[in-house]
Amino acid sequence: MNRPYRIGQIVPSSNTTMETEIPAMLNARLQIRPERFTFHSSRMRMKKVVKEELAAMDAESDRCAVELSDARVDVLGYACLVAIMAMGHGYHRVSEKRLQAHTAANGADAPVITSAGALVDALKVMGARRVAVVAPYMKPLTELVVDYIRNEGYEVVDHRALEIPDNLEVGRHDPARLPAIVAQMNVADADVIVLSACVQMPSLAAIAQVEAMTGKPVITAAAATTYAILKSLRLDPVVPGAGALLSGAY
Repeated sequence: MNRPYRIGQIVPSSNTTMETEIPAMLNARLQIRPERFTFHSSRMRMKKVVKEELAAMDAESDRCAVELSDARVDVLGYACLVAIMAMGHGYHRVSEKRLQAHTAANGADAPVITSAGALVDALKVMGARRVAVVAPYMKPLTELVVDYIRNEGYEVVDHRALEIPDNLEVGRHDPARLPAIVAQMNVADADVIVLSACVQMPSLAAIAQVEAMTGKPVITAAAATTYAILKSLRLDPVVPGAGALLSGAY
């Protein structure tokens, strides 16, 4: 392709991290691969990370998919893991199929991925059976996320809910705090550590440190989404410094 690949992102209105970490990873890839990318977003209203706001926000995703397809993006990423997982088991498949139908109806058929689907698919790619999970949500929503992951066939050996209700505050959480949080968890039996089960909680800067500290592969919702984006574009899913999933091993 002569032009840059156009990456469309369906983003919660209060999200400040998805448009930071995913471009950072794809632009870091320029060190080792020639492809270029541009980034285009459409936003769904959401301020508090509670089930009612998440459901109302998800209803706006159809409009966002159509708006992004107007720009003829090459792939669409739905950038809110908990909104999908809070809608019931397996909902990422329903959402992806429906949103892709909207892009096709608009004459701009493009693959649609969700951060929720990308995370569970990445665990499969890595051959994980047991995982440890860090999430910023309140405990009831974190339990929904853990239950969703379990329903996809994985054992969650330990998890932490950081209990941050305001989505802007989630985006302000210092990734430098994540290694100490993981150090307090039981990760000995985990095949993979999910350092951030949320695309709004910054985590990219901590992936390498937690991998070195634990000797375990580490993924995040944003890294899994980046992997899925690259696979959907039929590009090598490699990004320097973004952890095991994007190391080229898979």
